[in-house]
Amino acid sequence: MAKTSQSARRAARLAGAVAVLGLLTACGGGDDTAGAEQTVSGGATTASATPSATPSDTGPTATGPTTRTATPGTASGGSTTPAATGTADTPAAARGRCHTSELRASVGRDNPGAGQENFPIVLTNASSRTCTVRGYPGAAFLDASGKQLGPDPKRTSGTPETVTLTPGKSAWAGLSFANPEVSGARAATPAALLVTPPDERDSLKVTWKAGEVPVSGNESSVRLIPFSPGTGA
Repeated sequence: MAKTSQSARRAARLAGAVAVLGLLTACGGGDDTAGAEQTVSGGATTASATPSATPSDTGPTATGPTTRTATPGTASGGSTTPAATGTADTPAAARGRCHTSELRASVGRDNPGAGQENFPIVLTNASSRTCTVRGYPGAAFLDASGKQLGPDPKRTSGTPETVTLTPGKSAWAGLSFANPEVSGARAATPAALLVTPPDERDSLKVTWKAGEVPVSGNESSVRLIPFSPGTGA
């Protein structure tokens, strides 16, 4: 029952973000261009596509930055309020952001709904230190030759938060798009998803095993929501 509830909350969050963008797309038009969890197929590589987000360009933020910790027993998607971080002995700022070389990337199970495909992009702290992630990942679908398929994903208007990752803990960001069979968009099957952690230049390549994605035409936008604690499962 807990897993079903968590999946429903994640789907609702992704659907809400998509609905907001749907209204914006209806006004201005859009021309932009996720199974079992998949593991990183290679080490860090130089990012060749989508730049990662910085706190200054990720949309509206709260009056004071929200800092949350991915700790054992924390429900994914933020349904349970984690313990606050930034204590006097180890302030969040002193921990520093997680670097690409300290992270492992994966793509979680699809949670489809209303013609939408919804996947969590998961970053896990593989280092021995505590670090933070904040904002949106960079993301790009690649073909077998490493060429990007479709334009860069769009960011939703979600409010970024600082997620503190102790060793072995994860944060997830949502990736969603309309099913090409439903939308009629031109589709292609990627070989990999290139993931760039926030504020980093190097990327992680994840093997893509979830089939076709929209790359051009009507309803071809791929959308991202910012990181939250957990795996999004």
